Amino acid sequence: MLRYLSFALLLTLGFEIHQSHGTEATVKDKDDKLCLYANLSVNFSVSYEVTDNKTETADFELPENITTDGSKCDAASSTLKINFGEGHSWSVNFTVQGKMYQADSITFSYNLSDSTLFPKSVLNDTLSVTVKPHITDVAMDTCYSCKSKEVFQSDGVSQTLGNVLIQAFVNGNKSENLTVCPADLPVTTVVPTAPATNATTPLPVTNTTSTALPPTTTPTPTLPTPATGEYEVKPDANGTACLLANFGLRISYKQGDKTQDFNLEPNGTAVSGSCAANSSELVLVSNTMTITFSFVNDSKKFRLRALNVTANTSSGVAFSEANSTLNLWEAAVGSSYMCNKEQSFNITSLLTLHTFSLQVQPFGVKKGVFSTAEECRADAESFLVPIAVGVALLVLILIVLVAYFIGRKRNMASGYESF
Repeated sequence: MLRYLSFALLLTLGFEIHQSHGTEATVKDKDDKLCLYANLSVNFSVSYEVTDNKTETADFELPENITTDGSKCDAASSTLKINFGEGHSWSVNFTVQGKMYQADSITFSYNLSDSTLFPKSVLNDTLSVTVKPHITDVAMDTCYSCKSKEVFQSDGVSQTLGNVLIQAFVNGNKSENLTVCPADLPVTTVVPTAPATNATTPLPVTNTTSTALPPTTTPTPTLPTPATGEYEVKPDANGTACLLANFGLRISYKQGDKTQDFNLEPNGTAVSGSCAANSSELVLVSNTMTITFSFVNDSKKFRLRALNVTANTSSGVAFSEANSTLNLWEAAVGSSYMCNKEQSFNITSLLTLHTFSLQVQPFGVKKGVFSTAEECRADAESFLVPIAVGVALLVLILIVLVAYFIGRKRNMASGYESF
């Protein structure tokens, strides 16, 4: 009972914390009653084109000074629209599903003519991106609560959503009850119990002594090296590939004091993505995980800028980890990046990415094949060792030959003197 009371207290404290942080938005219906409430934080990272065919990145967050013009509340669907800055907006559409409700889509519109956020932009258009959040199965008359971060990548735009407290279809007063996202739920460990013995049956007594064997532990199974998958993104069904990626992939997720490993199985993995002049995206969806790779280039070099991983642990707990400030797999535009050796990258404090036999080219693919590869340092160093050993042996051989000829010349000179 104490455990459940503690968990309830934790949720209550989380509710109070949510109320005091982030951007708060309220929407009222025609009777001036509260019908939609939100308190959340959103961080944006937008790649945009500047002069000389270069790309800059604008990083900003959803401010506290907002309006909700354009929001609406209906019985079966609702829309929260948050307007901010010079013509920017962020909106969420909700629908009712029986006794539950969910968020169907998030649309972010940004005005490139805003010189404060997008200095030197060559475009003055207002662009929009739409993504699908993982806000589902929210019980009616409850607030959806999620402190964990969720990252959305689309068309050069990264949105990091966190510290969310949101309720659609409010009936006048915001609910004190919470529907907590799976990523925030505590992990329950089931402790096996020993089978009960029959107290009425006496145990046999013997006079022999025996030496107790040390307890045996079952070793954690080691995953085999993941199979190498060959993935490509095409602009259309009949086009040639605009993004190529070959690799074996494993992720390690830290849950409490334990770490779980997952291999990405190429068989059955669905591949999608997009290609643009300065940004491209590779999305891999398997039965166990969804991984999104976001690449950018500055017209000279490309790199992996963001990674988003969503998966379920062996205990069924869903998690989502992301990082939108990476600088990995860098190579010149028009070439590919290759690393045959195993590499490990700490994406977040909880997530590690392991790659095997990696080769990627997100830009400048010609005729559907990889261009000349720029090798990683680990591969280059593996070639340096035998080269260094070979050079050392060659020097040693030269020293021996020189010493031999010098000694022979001296012996010949001493022979002449004896005559």
